[in-house]
Amino acid sequence: MTYRSDLLRLLDERGYIHQVTDAEGLDALASKTVVPAYVGFDATAPSLHVGNLVSIMMLRRLQQAGHKPIVVMGGGTTKIGDPSGKDESRRLLSAEAIRSNIASIRRTFERFLTFGDGPTDAILVDNADWLDALGYIPFLRDVGMHFTINRMLSFDSVRLRLEREQPLTFLEFNYMILQAYDFLELSRRSGCRLQMGGSDQWGNIVNGIELARRIDGTQLYGLTTPLLTTADGGKMGKTEKGAVWLNPDSLSPYDYWQFWRNTQDGDVGRFLRLFTDLPLDEVARLEALEGSGINVAKKILADEATALAHGAAAAEAAGETARKTFEEGAAGDALPTLKVAGRILLTDALLGLGLVASKNEARRLIQQGGAKVDGEKAVEDATILVDGEVRISAGKKKHGLLLP
Repeated sequence: MTYRSDLLRLLDERGYIHQVTDAEGLDALASKTVVPAYVGFDATAPSLHVGNLVSIMMLRRLQQAGHKPIVVMGGGTTKIGDPSGKDESRRLLSAEAIRSNIASIRRTFERFLTFGDGPTDAILVDNADWLDALGYIPFLRDVGMHFTINRMLSFDSVRLRLEREQPLTFLEFNYMILQAYDFLELSRRSGCRLQMGGSDQWGNIVNGIELARRIDGTQLYGLTTPLLTTADGGKMGKTEKGAVWLNPDSLSPYDYWQFWRNTQDGDVGRFLRLFTDLPLDEVARLEALEGSGINVAKKILADEATALAHGAAAAEAAGETARKTFEEGAAGDALPTLKVAGRILLTDALLGLGLVASKNEARRLIQQGGAKVDGEKAVEDATILVDGEVRISAGKKKHGLLLP
């Protein structure tokens, strides 16, 4: 389909569109007026991760196309937990922990979006503002009557859990109703007309559209992105060290830069379109590079993605640290550091610097000859005297500094 609106054309050209509930209707609406649109994020940790980044970038594209982003933090829904794509129930968090996580996560959005009071400025809202105030019986009567158990059991978030004979609590079963109610409430409060999200949210989005049509007679729209996997079929953002966090308190800008620098060759062009603001003709040029040239494209991807998440200065420092570390063999300022008073075992140093996930992994690394102290291969779990700067390496790409 050829889109007329800047919004859908931009999303389509950069590879964000998987499904749209009424593409022609949304395209016509976006061509003639500002469309407020939302994505919801539960606050299960102090930081979002790279798996959330496509949705964040969609909100950024929305604003770039002249429309209004609404960031919905799940202060209410986090108390339940979204069963979509999960094999087991989430650990329930206290209200205080959820509030703390929301405050921490907001800092990430301030990097990607412009907030304010203007017609296309982003706003951040908390669904606890309306969900916490719901009366259970009135809610069941007014909203629950529009949902059938038969249909709810057909959605993947429920069906897959039941097929695998994994427990699904009644608490989680209610999640899709509350998310649908969010869309209805946002259409009333903020004139929201579009919900966006990953492909696993399709059923929840459609529920919200149907609910608003039945109760208020309002026409709403939904748009989902493709399931994002790497060229080898792996899950985007999944690494040996765990999640790739967006908050610098959870993952250093240097490690974030390295994540993008280590992108597989086959993913470079797609990731440049999705995760940077580079013009599409420049993306096409970089994507066509071959041989050693693809490493130039990867460094640009790392620079651009890190600058969006952490600022240009952090991206420049990370890139310079990588250059010094790998091209000059020197230590860079952005490497992870660990202060040591006196001596430390190499296994403890590797773990403390975050270069390995466990002591067992550290021991295997040492046994296989992959651990180095000041460039020298370590053949045993030696005790290191830290009376000056000591460089620790785990393989060729992971480095850290011990400081006295």
